[in-house]
This record gives sequence, C-alpha cells and structure tokens, in this order.
Amino acid sequence: MKKTIKIILLGLFLMTAIAVGWTTYQFNTYRPRVIEKAVNPENLGYFKGIYTDCRKSFLDEALKQKDLYEGVEIKNLVIESNIDPDLSIDYCYIPAQTSFKRLFILTSAVHGVEGYAGSAVQQMFLRELVKEINLDEMGLLIIHAVNPFGFKNNRRVTENNVDLNRNCSTKANLYLSENKGYDELNSFLNQRQRVSFTSFGNFFFPVNAIQKILKYSMGTLRQAVLQGQYRHGKGVYYGGPDLEPSIKAVTPLIQQIAENYKLVFSIDLHTGYGENGTLHLFPSPLKDQKKKEKIETIFSGQRIDWGDSEDFYTVTGDFTSYLEQILPEKYYLTMTFEFGTLDTETTMGSIKALHNVMMENQGVHYGYKTRKDERLVKSRFLESYYPSSDAWRSKVIEDSRQTLSQVLKKYTEINAEDEP
Repeated sequence: MKKTIKIILLGLFLMTAIAVGWTTYQFNTYRPRVIEKAVNPENLGYFKGIYTDCRKSFLDEALKQKDLYEGVEIKNLVIESNIDPDLSIDYCYIPAQTSFKRLFILTSAVHGVEGYAGSAVQQMFLRELVKEINLDEMGLLIIHAVNPFGFKNNRRVTENNVDLNRNCSTKANLYLSENKGYDELNSFLNQRQRVSFTSFGNFFFPVNAIQKILKYSMGTLRQAVLQGQYRHGKGVYYGGPDLEPSIKAVTPLIQQIAENYKLVFSIDLHTGYGENGTLHLFPSPLKDQKKKEKIETIFSGQRIDWGDSEDFYTVTGDFTSYLEQILPEKYYLTMTFEFGTLDTETTMGSIKALHNVMMENQGVHYGYKTRKDERLVKSRFLESYYPSSDAWRSKVIEDSRQTLSQVLKKYTEINAEDEP
C-alpha cells in the first residue's frame, strides 16, 4: 500500500514538473506568428527611431499643407510637467474649405510608446491621403502625441503613471470607481522589488498566471486587469485621481475646432492588442442603432469587433468616449484602430503581453537588479508596441492607407442635414 502511494505521489510530482517545465519553456520561447506579406520599402520610411524625429517628420508634413489649403493651423499645446519642461502636443488643423459640415479627427500616442506607429500613419495620411479627400465640406484635425511624455520616454503612461485611456471623464465619480477583481490581483500584478529575471517569482510567472486563469477564467481575469483601476497609484492600468494635463490641454482645442461642425468622426491609433500584424477595429459601446449602422456603412467590408467575442474587454475612462462627452451637441462617431503585435488572443500571447507591462512598470518604480535585466525589460516592452519587424511596419501603413482611404470617402457621403 505504501509503495503504491509512493508511486502515485512520484507520478504526480513528475507530471507537475513536466507541466511546469513545458509551460516555462513555451513562455520563454514564445514568438508571435510570422507575417507572410511582402515589405514595401516606401512604407518603412514613415517610421522613426525616436520621438523627436517622429515629431519633426510630422511637423514637416503638416507644414506642406499650408501651400495647398486655406487657413491651415499648425500649433503646439504646452503640457505641464514636473519632470520635463519641453513637452507639447502638436496638431495640424485643415479647415473645411467652403462649408463646415464634417470634421475628421486623427489622434496618436494616447498610450505614449504606441506613438511610433501612430505617428507613421499620421505622416502617411498627410503626405498621401489628404490630397485625395474632398475638403470642401470636411475639416481635418490631426493631433500628434496626446501623451508626449510617454512617447518620449517609451512608456504607455504619463509621468504620473496614469494610463490616459483609463483617465478620461467629465464626471468625477470615475476616479472613485472600484475594481475589486484588480484589488484581489494587486500583489500578483505589482511586485514591490527590483526586477530580476532570475527571481523565483519571475521564473514561475507563467505558471502562476495559468493558475489565475484556471481560477478566474481568462475572460474574467482579462477584464479585471485591463478595465482600469483608481486605487493603486504605482500599479499597472492606473486611471489617476483627476484629468491629466494632456487631456486638459486637448479638451478646449477639440471643442473649439468642432464648434462649427455638425458631424464629428474620430479615429484613435493604438498598437499591442490582438493578432500580430492585423488591424483590429474597436468602436466605443453603442446603444444607438442608427449610429451603429452608419459606422458599419463607413467601414463596409471590414470586420468590426463590437464586443461580442469571448476575449473582448471593456475599459473605463477611455479617450474616444470622452470626446463624445465633451461634444454633447455633435453627431459623433468614433473608431479605435489597434494594430496587433503579440497574438494576445492566444493564452501565451496574452500572458507574455501582461508580463512585459508588469516588468516595465516594476522597473520604473523599484529599479532593476542588473543592467542586463533593465535592457531586456525595456527592449521586450518596446517590441510589444513597436515591433522591429519590417513586415509588421509595412503592413501597418498598407492597411491604414487602404482603410483610411475607404472610410473617409464613405464619411463624405453622410449627409449632415439628415442627422439630429
């Protein structure tokens, strides 16, 4: 009997060891799927290596519009900072040339580090697509780097560790919101020690993550983590105690420019979530069926994720919903462009993405055990939002070119007089 028990226990031990070893191996060797698409070298020219070069290239393209259209406005909004006195949001506004009916807004770098791709798309838009659009009745507002601190320092968040896509609301009760699911996971998500890839907790991170998934389910875990939280100031996905300076700066700008237009259509550019190399379309939650039909018309032939997939999650305080709040008298339509990187629809891809965010945040607040740990964390984090793959970068521009060209032509067909 004792021998049998020993054999069973040994078997269980071996099975556990194999499972842990296999999970750890998969995690450490994980790579997203390869993008099978030819690279267009011209597309790569829109991508720059640092924020200052992205900013310069954007402003260069914006200045060219002054020779083509009347009333072009190119300015910057200085952002209050306790760390960097040279932070600003740049924008280019091309007013409708004859009649103010429709306004199109294109924003980038709400999540700072995601601005590399966003800036590239905006440069392409200014250079290639603006001249194809009928601007008689449509104005264009292109806002570069809503979160300049994050962009400049390769962080998703602001200098206050605030995620701007969890920070936006006209109502103060957002910042009193509770996320009990996140509270339960706080000690797992936010380690209070120097980052070390050789630490016990880091080595067994994928195993612990799998255990959490089995306990809560992937959907529940994803929602709790990514929804946004307002209690843990040094934690990931922190929404802050009040509107951040960046949002306070762009609010009057958008309100002022939108004042003369009846229709407003915004697209916010993001990277990270979803299948590698795929452009995902995420609208804000909609109860208005007519608006939903108009969005489907504008994006006809494109797959829109309306939130009915099992891996979908909702967030509080997102930027595009905020624009609707500050423009209550406008007929407002919006879409988020999300260029996937790590195949986060897969379990291992999702775990890898979360780990990269956690380690980067931990390193900022508590430091690194070695320089090697720091380099590895920062390089993996940047790769999560700005892949070095030429195929990925080329496809971002190709898909954006095709989709933006289509949707803006469809947008010009909407009759402003028919809307309430």
